[in-house]
Amino acid sequence: MKPTAAKFIGILSVLATALWIFGLGWTIQHYFFSGPAANLSPGQSEKEEVSASSDGEYQIVALGDSLTRGTGDQSGKGYIGYMMDELGEKTDREINLSNLAVKGQVSKDVIGQLQKPEIKRQLRSADTIVMTIGGNDLFQGGQALENLNASANEAAREAYVKNLDAIFSEIREINKDAVLYYVGLYNPFNDLEDAKTTSAVVRQWNFESAETAAKYPNVIMVPTFDLFEQNVNDYLYSDKFHPNSEGYKLIGERLSSLIVFSGEEKQDEQ
Repeated sequence: MKPTAAKFIGILSVLATALWIFGLGWTIQHYFFSGPAANLSPGQSEKEEVSASSDGEYQIVALGDSLTRGTGDQSGKGYIGYMMDELGEKTDREINLSNLAVKGQVSKDVIGQLQKPEIKRQLRSADTIVMTIGGNDLFQGGQALENLNASANEAAREAYVKNLDAIFSEIREINKDAVLYYVGLYNPFNDLEDAKTTSAVVRQWNFESAETAAKYPNVIMVPTFDLFEQNVNDYLYSDKFHPNSEGYKLIGERLSSLIVFSGEEKQDEQ
């Protein structure tokens, strides 16, 4: 073989080896070390992949007290159950619920709950957060309104508002995007002798709660006071404190009417 031909063949061999090494390296990088965009189909952008993944399951996380647990509803649904029924009519997406509420909780208990890693993990994945809190802070099982001590009520309200502010702040730190629906207070003692006074107290607590909620983005207060203002006993359980099935249904329907699925709405079949 002539020296020139041998030299030419040698150069081709080196180039072929280099090309093989480059191809092997690209393959390893592509299949083992690439980010999410590595699995995109031809012509699909990374932004489109993110949008597609957001069309999956819808996650709701519930926080709070016995109202969110549904205490008093003999059907076991509570406002959460009625809310889920209504939402199922509004979207074809699968909705998952994680109910983290605890019976008897007061506002300071929720602050402690928000420090737990598992609670934070679930909140980070939430699309929507719903919460009831404050009833036990105010009513204390009905004892707080028996004496209607103005100074004691003022102290309890100030502590509660401070705690509520801390709750909203912590939730926004954990999840900046999920809409938080805070369910306001109603007056279960609306038919008693001091109804005007007790209602005034509840309205003041609701006002302070709404002002606190307004400080944060995507925090919406859901009023319930008006739902129980007339014929309150028709909507209360036998303990005269928690709602019954009808009372919870009213709350669930109101809450579900406010939850929006980014413009997507299930259309009735023609």
